[in-house]
Amino acid sequence: QVQLVESGGGLVQAGGSLRLSCVASGRTFSRSMGWFRQAPGKDREFVAAISCSGGSTDYAGSVKGRFTISRDNTKNTMYLQMNSLKPEDTAVYYCAARRTNVCALGYSRAAYDYWGQGTQVTVSS
Repeated sequence: QVQLVESGGGLVQAGGSLRLSCVASGRTFSRSMGWFRQAPGKDREFVAAISCSGGSTDYAGSVKGRFTISRDNTKNTMYLQMNSLKPEDTAVYYCAARRTNVCALGYSRAAYDYWGQGTQVTVSS
């Protein structure tokens, strides 16, 4: 079992930055991870994914060039640096982890086995 806890959300003005963190209870180096988000009234959507080593990453088109996903396996922690935030980035952000020994990037909710409780990000205009 892996438990995930997100932090770093908050209220920020448009154009500002936030850094989300996701701490895992167990070892994370053997599984790829990702970030998703869910805005009110919308489905949970893919934001970014990172491979086991961190050498491979990918992003949703809406955040590419503004968000950066990274991980520190020595700290069992994944990050999402969010710059140039827009009001449409407002959502609850969730971190997710795939099952052990799966290092390929995952793009769908079904690809992930473990989820955090989410952290709210609100971007004001």
